[in-house]
Amino acid sequence: MTTVTTALTDSRTMVRRNLVHAKRYPGMTVSMIVMPVVLLLVFNYVFGGALKSSTGGSYIDYLTPGMMLIIPAYMVAGIAVSVASDMTKGIIDRFRTMHFSQPSVLTGHVVGTWIQGLLGVSAMTLVALAVGFRPHADAVGWIAALGLIALTLFALNWLGVGFGLIASTPESASNMPMPILLLPFLGSGLVPTDTMPAGVKQFAEYQPFTPITETLRGLLMGGAIGHNGILAVGWCVALGAFGYLWSTSVFRRRIK
Repeated sequence: MTTVTTALTDSRTMVRRNLVHAKRYPGMTVSMIVMPVVLLLVFNYVFGGALKSSTGGSYIDYLTPGMMLIIPAYMVAGIAVSVASDMTKGIIDRFRTMHFSQPSVLTGHVVGTWIQGLLGVSAMTLVALAVGFRPHADAVGWIAALGLIALTLFALNWLGVGFGLIASTPESASNMPMPILLLPFLGSGLVPTDTMPAGVKQFAEYQPFTPITETLRGLLMGGAIGHNGILAVGWCVALGAFGYLWSTSVFRRRIK
């Protein structure tokens, strides 16, 4: 069996392990999915009336694309805790005694959490449709939107792996990604950046979630995307590459 084949086989095994673990202990996964859905309902029904005028149309139509990206942000904390648990509870030492591709442990976490995140975004979309979300996207638009969400999830998951590897305990791992969890709220996900004070507006316009949100909103609602599409993909590739290189480097040092 070649090295590539071994790596793929072991990665598939680790993905299955991650999904089985999520099924047996669903608390973390459920909270990472349910909380964004609750926030969608809270912002729509509690603040929607006051914020509707700033968006120039149906607030749920404006809100939903931004809230979809909260799930990838929340999953960063989940994968960080999962990786930190593996690193501190001895399972990695057991794996080291076996003949397997060591990076497959990280791949299993990333792909397994990626699948859970996509299911969470699907659930949020169904809830949004039930409360009035009316997208104008055709089949191509939906495919492109799903691709962007999948790419965002994949990139942020690698960052989450890095946080989990440098954390001393699972508890500290849950707190490290807090800045990433806040970014969707400090962009154009809830209100247009034009309504923000000067300093906050400048930060919002230059952080990664704003072009990703605007691209997703344009794809789903049939609006203009402009240069946001290039920025969105560029941010995802940059964050994913950094997270991958960071995670694999730290992991190699930890298992020596």
